[in-house]
Amino acid sequence: MNCLHYIVMDLEWNQSPRGRAGKCGDMPFEIIEIGAVKLDEQLQEVGQFHEFIKPAVYRQLHYKTKEILNLDVKELEQCRGFKPVIRDFLDWCGDDYLICTWGSMDLTELQRNLSHFHQKNPFPKLAFYYDIQKLYSLLYSDGKDRCSLKTAVEQLGIPEDIPFHRAIDDTIYTVRVMQKMDLEAVKQYISVDYFLLPDKKEEELSLVFDRYAKSVSRVFSTREEAMADREITSTQCYCCGRRLRKKIRWFMIGGKNYLCLAYCPEHGYMKGKLRIKKAEHGGVFVVKTLKLINEEQAELVRQRKKEIEKKKRQK
Repeated sequence: MNCLHYIVMDLEWNQSPRGRAGKCGDMPFEIIEIGAVKLDEQLQEVGQFHEFIKPAVYRQLHYKTKEILNLDVKELEQCRGFKPVIRDFLDWCGDDYLICTWGSMDLTELQRNLSHFHQKNPFPKLAFYYDIQKLYSLLYSDGKDRCSLKTAVEQLGIPEDIPFHRAIDDTIYTVRVMQKMDLEAVKQYISVDYFLLPDKKEEELSLVFDRYAKSVSRVFSTREEAMADREITSTQCYCCGRRLRKKIRWFMIGGKNYLCLAYCPEHGYMKGKLRIKKAEHGGVFVVKTLKLINEEQAELVRQRKKEIEKKKRQK
């Protein structure tokens, strides 16, 4: 995806020191530090942003936050609040940029904080971003494994000349990892943030990658309503566009996800997976993935179906 700049971002946040009892329902994690580096299209640094934030919701630090960041709440009390900091940060980001993070949580938590503090959200529904941790796995592992930033730094032989676990330091390490990676080889595998979701069918998202296809639905009131939608449960070959008949119809796994097995006469077996997820503001949405698989992998789907049926009979 073309953009003027990459904003490589890392956030540190605090949570209720009293566990669930003191949890703020719409914002489980309160941002207390933003670190970001702006890169041009050649991945060369053109600027940095770093600031700590005075907590307004969780005014005591959780013991893990203290331990990891080696911070005292008295230090944070001298800092600016979220609203002026986030305004300056978004102004610094500019207009044409793509967020890059190590992992999948930061962009969602940023938007949760924006919502809690009634700040304008500049990100669109189903915002795109690069999860560098995922891209690293696609390049150097099986695409499913998620190693730590420190492990990636060690594996690439990057000098460890600054500490880990501060937002700006982890951002700098993420930049160094990106600069070592063949980003062009995996750039197509863009990630999607689910904080803001479609509420109309025409806003739903479909993406086709080399290895699989993915779609994200609009919000439904219930799981049953979602599963009654024919488009949700359809299977289509992402190579030739043919609508496929199912060899094995959708069956539930793990209490909330579904699998199916379809067959394309031209391209072979295709595994379908539906993940039913809770929407941020109520209801559910569906993430569907379709992936071409071989005969051996198809047999694993058949066996999974048989095992589930056997367990049901034994109950």
